[in-house]
Amino acid sequence: MNERKQIIVIGGGFAGMQFVRKIDTSLFDVLLIDKLNHHQFQPLFYQVATSQLEPSSISFPFRKIFQKKRHLQIRMTEVLKVEPEKNLLHTGIGVFDYDYLVIATGCQTNFFNNKSIAESAFTLKSTYDSITIRNHVLQMFEDYISSSDEEREAMLNIVIAGAGPTGVEMAGAFAEIKKNILPKDYPGIDFSHLKIIVVEGSANTLNSMSDNAKAASRQYLEEMGVEVVTQVQVLDYINEVVHLSNGREIKCKTLVWAAGVTGNLIEGMNPDVVQRGNRLKVNRTNRVEGYDDIYAIGDIAHMETPKYPKGHPQLANVAINQAVNLARNFKRKLNNKELKEFEYRDLGSMATVGKHKAVVDLPFMKFKGFFAWYVWMFLHLMLILSVKNKLIIFINWAWAYITKDTSLRLILVQPEEKEKKKTVVD
Repeated sequence: MNERKQIIVIGGGFAGMQFVRKIDTSLFDVLLIDKLNHHQFQPLFYQVATSQLEPSSISFPFRKIFQKKRHLQIRMTEVLKVEPEKNLLHTGIGVFDYDYLVIATGCQTNFFNNKSIAESAFTLKSTYDSITIRNHVLQMFEDYISSSDEEREAMLNIVIAGAGPTGVEMAGAFAEIKKNILPKDYPGIDFSHLKIIVVEGSANTLNSMSDNAKAASRQYLEEMGVEVVTQVQVLDYINEVVHLSNGREIKCKTLVWAAGVTGNLIEGMNPDVVQRGNRLKVNRTNRVEGYDDIYAIGDIAHMETPKYPKGHPQLANVAINQAVNLARNFKRKLNNKELKEFEYRDLGSMATVGKHKAVVDLPFMKFKGFFAWYVWMFLHLMLILSVKNKLIIFINWAWAYITKDTSLRLILVQPEEKEKKKTVVD
């Protein structure tokens, strides 16, 4: 009988988690390494940031998910570097050897080398980021009551850089709490002066979606009172002033940066395989070019195919399907069977702006509005891992739908603790 091979998986996002779920651990020993002890459901981060959901509703401990998985080890630590020539992985708790390495490290926020934005802007790439934004916004309105008129101007401007799905959904959520929730909590504040401003470098919101989705999403945002500024870039953010490429300056205490991502690279990989966006070039079976035993899946992987000559979109569905295909290929490889090349079947994309306001692009049809909003909710609810969490989220959504209110507006920091935001400059 062949000696069992050791597979190390770096990252427990959609790709890494799905790979571990599908790999046959009766055939392989698997080690999952992540800086966190839980999987995060990234599509709903914005709802945590705007006090619509609790972070525990969209966070799933790895040890709970995989408690029945045999021959699986989990380590919570940071990966420092890889030594491919020795099949060694260096981490914060020691060095591990592997037979196969699966890199599923995903992406981080890309600040395009702007240090002032990196130090001062808020990001939305983790549950921690979501809680930080929630704490900041709620604390800001607590402080507003006793602030001077000069200080208040910056408090009443929320700027979101980037009008992709994250930026659009965040702006819509802020617009809804501005209308339905904040005036009830803070009756002494005139929220008609609160401005939510979305700044997008391209000509459209949701620029990667259909013309129908682009037009509808912008219309929805503007109907909700959001100011949409397109073909303009955020150049800098200094002393609570946002500087735009058209010369405009906006006093602002809240800049949410959703304008780009870059791959989470691991030190030790050959620079020649690093493609645009810091993604690793892989073949059709997700093996990193130039390596026999290193694979990359999900957002970090750059796979060129006839359908996607510039690489696949960085979507959860791509990551999940690459992970499933790779897990099956490991079993095929062990049984000396031909490996199956990955082919992505585009099932469509969607985004929500607010209640009864969403856009859905399917391969065979495109629609918006009331029905699109229900489709968005149903599909996202189905992607949530546990039945318990599905039920909790459904109850929260149903309660908010009926009452136009939530009861989740908690500021969860020590009173004396200053806000800290961990940022990474690309």
